[in-house]
Amino acid sequence: MIFMKLYNTMKLIEKFKGIKGYFSPKIIGEVNDVYVKIVTIKGDKVPWHAHEDEDELFYIVEGKLLFEIKNEGSFSMNTGDLFIIKKGISHRVSSQKECKIMLIENKTTAHTGTVKAEITKSIQQQQSTN
Repeated sequence: MIFMKLYNTMKLIEKFKGIKGYFSPKIIGEVNDVYVKIVTIKGDKVPWHAHEDEDELFYIVEGKLLFEIKNEGSFSMNTGDLFIIKKGISHRVSSQKECKIMLIENKTTAHTGTVKAEITKSIQQQQSTN
C-alpha cells in the first residue's frame, strides 16, 4: 500500500523492546518542534530538576509511576494516565517496579534540566536505533 510507504506507523509497546537499560529515553518520532520519546524506568535515579522554558507530557504506557513535585507533594500514575508538568516546576519521578513511559517534549528540553546526573542523556544519546 502506498499509504504505508509514505507514513511511519508503529506499535508503541514493540518499541520498548529496543530499549537497553533503565533511565535512557529514546526518540521514536517528531511532531513539528517536539520529540516523542519512550523510556523505561525502575528505581529512583531521576534527580530533582525543572525545565525552565518547556512543559513536559508524561503518558504511562505500562506500570506505575510515583510523580513528585517539590514543595507540593506526590501522586501515583498508572497505566493509561497522562500528566503535563508545567515549565519551571521542580519534579522527579520513580518506580518500584518497571514502568514504561511515553514523553512529549520540545526539542530544546534537556533530559534532566540543568542538573547533570549519572542518568543524564544528550539528544544524540536519545536518538532511537530501532
